[in-house]
Amino acid sequence: MTKEEDEKTVEKILERVRKVCGFIPVTNQILSERPDLFIPYSSLSGAIFENETKFDKKTKHLLALAAAAAMGSEHCIRNQMRESVALGATEEEVLEVLVIAAYMGMTRSQSYSFRAYAEQFGRKLE
Repeated sequence: MTKEEDEKTVEKILERVRKVCGFIPVTNQILSERPDLFIPYSSLSGAIFENETKFDKKTKHLLALAAAAAMGSEHCIRNQMRESVALGATEEEVLEVLVIAAYMGMTRSQSYSFRAYAEQFGRKLE
């Protein structure tokens, strides 16, 4: 692709993102300055969320919401929650996803911290 073709592709992607999200996320703003990175990044995102696979779109966005919540990614939480609801997720489904994600985030922290605790105090683990 030529530089001009890349720039047109980037603009089309950003227009689509703005239409879906209502704004351009920071990651897209920054990466769009590098079409060599942004175009493949956007293609991967599209392949993950737009193609029908074993999961429908609502489920994919609920999974993304769970991952974002477990990782503590504030902006992704809001975006994925909004998208999940737009695709038909109920309040109860969203809450259950958040509870599961919070639990998994907690157990991750426990896994690391309790191992460090056991090491520090000479506790034998199986």
